[in-house]
Amino acid sequence: MNLKDDQIRIDQLENNEDLKKEYNDLISKIEYYSKLYYEEDNSPLSDYDYDMLMNKLKKIEKEHPELVTPNSPTQKVGGKAREDFEKVVHEVPLQSLQDVFSYDDLYEFDKRIKQTGDTAYCVETKIDGLSCALKYENGILVQGATRGDGLVGEDVTENVKTIKSIPHKLKEPLNITVRGEVFISKNEFDKLNEEREVLGKTLFANARNAAAGSLRQLDAKITSQRPLDIYIFNVQKTENKTWNSHWEELNYLSNLGFNVVPFRKLCKNIDEAVEAVTEIGENREKLSFGIDGAVIKVDDLSLREELGTTFKVPKWAVAYKYPPEKKETIVKGIICQVGRTGAITPMAILEPVKVAGSTISKTTLHNEDFIKEKGLMIGDHVIIQKQGDVIPEVVEVLKEKRTGKEINFEMPKVCPVCGALAVREEGESAVRCTGIECPAKALRNIVHFASDDGMDIEGLGYKIVEQLINKNLISNIADIYDLKLEDIASLKKNGKKFAQNLIDAIEASKQNDLSNLLSAFGIRHVGNKLAKSLSKKYETLDNLMNAELTNLVSESDIGEVIANSIYTFFREEQTIDLINRLKKAGVNTKSLKEKSEDNRFEGKTFVLTGALSKYSREEASEIIENLGGKTSSSVSKKTSYVLAGEDAGSKLTKAQELGITIISEQEFENMIK
Repeated sequence: MNLKDDQIRIDQLENNEDLKKEYNDLISKIEYYSKLYYEEDNSPLSDYDYDMLMNKLKKIEKEHPELVTPNSPTQKVGGKAREDFEKVVHEVPLQSLQDVFSYDDLYEFDKRIKQTGDTAYCVETKIDGLSCALKYENGILVQGATRGDGLVGEDVTENVKTIKSIPHKLKEPLNITVRGEVFISKNEFDKLNEEREVLGKTLFANARNAAAGSLRQLDAKITSQRPLDIYIFNVQKTENKTWNSHWEELNYLSNLGFNVVPFRKLCKNIDEAVEAVTEIGENREKLSFGIDGAVIKVDDLSLREELGTTFKVPKWAVAYKYPPEKKETIVKGIICQVGRTGAITPMAILEPVKVAGSTISKTTLHNEDFIKEKGLMIGDHVIIQKQGDVIPEVVEVLKEKRTGKEINFEMPKVCPVCGALAVREEGESAVRCTGIECPAKALRNIVHFASDDGMDIEGLGYKIVEQLINKNLISNIADIYDLKLEDIASLKKNGKKFAQNLIDAIEASKQNDLSNLLSAFGIRHVGNKLAKSLSKKYETLDNLMNAELTNLVSESDIGEVIANSIYTFFREEQTIDLINRLKKAGVNTKSLKEKSEDNRFEGKTFVLTGALSKYSREEASEIIENLGGKTSSSVSKKTSYVLAGEDAGSKLTKAQELGITIISEQEFENMIK
């Protein structure tokens, strides 16, 4: 979405119909992004760009109040509660805040407040997370709820109980409801995504999405595995307890045992409040948690009562949003880094420049396509932008400042870490290292090798592999089979039993079928299904290694991209060295499954859909493959049969449309007898 092309020019609108169309289109966009943000924990649009859309809407509504309806996003708070959760009606609404974007706006806010009375201000960091209400009865935590639409939220009590910084029992037996922000710290977010990358899971886009998605899990066990934290910033409701000021309120909450918002400053007047906002902006890079602004609140609680609220926001507080900061600098060079999945990412080395409170000397250039789209060269003057805690990026190349000394950049043909071939496959944006022993990929490769989808070495998971690498006990896959009992035992206190179990699991893995080994290698595009097919067809690892590219395509019934990936993998020196070491360690490299002489399904492709009563999908697929057939996940004209169980869905419908033969489970049994 290009906001530059979406500027609303109210003064240039030709007539009222144009205005209504602009207004309705804007509402549709905001509702779309709000639904993604609040209900699906997804935010493809930056906070700043979203705020700019809301500002445009407010501008129209201010100049044309006759257009405003109760369904306008300006009249609503947050999103809807998900149907999967029990609903919680908030006794005191969890309102949003009015956003402001300049110091002039802050002084205007102060001017409005002074029309009612003088006050000090409390300035706090605005945590970038998910708002949550915690209810205590007699000092015992009885309920946790998300904000939802401000009036009705989701009951996430069991989930909040897994957050270590939330007290289950207060120091006093109070009836009190407090409000806070659930978040994941910057370091913990990085660790979480690192682990997900190694395990081949989709990365979280940002810490806010990760926190929101984690708190709204239907299974509290999943929430307990996420590094959630909380900062409390308000009392929603309490009995038999009063304070004169918000500052007193926060200090009391801290003494009760709550993790209260850490950066808070009591300011005598608006000038001091503006200084505090500036201080937060200059130091937000140093904070351990992400923020999306600063909150300025009237400190006097009685004055708050006088000021009151609108349906959506209190009149006694505003949220200052820091604008994205842009600076000019020079690209001094471009280096390439290798990630844990083998993706080679170009990084720009910059002339150091201070942006949004931190000195920036390098930034990611994402991939080869990004560099080409920007037309970027080494030596170029560029504009970089950093909004809040987001990683800085190049937003513009100043081509008019070129001197002719700039140098074109090309992605490397070999991995800069291990020297293995670097390839970019058709349809992909990333260039990847193909080396199986590349040090940069060691953690990912070893974890995958030992996983359920590989050699299934129970006990050799992410955390243990990480410890083994950090202690220099292993550096590649083959090192697994050189591990000693005492090496593993040193990882845990009283770890002898664990060590013996792991040694036994490693030893047992040597007897796995060739298909396990092929899947464990992590060859691009080779999963369990293809690994089984290759194991059955070639029978030994040596046969597969020696297969020519043309034979792989014709004999294995796979496309050129996959065949080339397999062929290239087995011709890397690193792969040959690894396989020699595995053979020496006694790892099986042959197919253990007897080759069936019954190929009744040869040339036939089956698609399975719905629930089968006598077989799992895996069991039925294995029967088909053992009889010479193939299985596919999608229906096409090449499909021979669709095996339909109970509750078969869209695949069955498509098969009917294409005239594909549909068979029942009973008919399938008749076919395999």
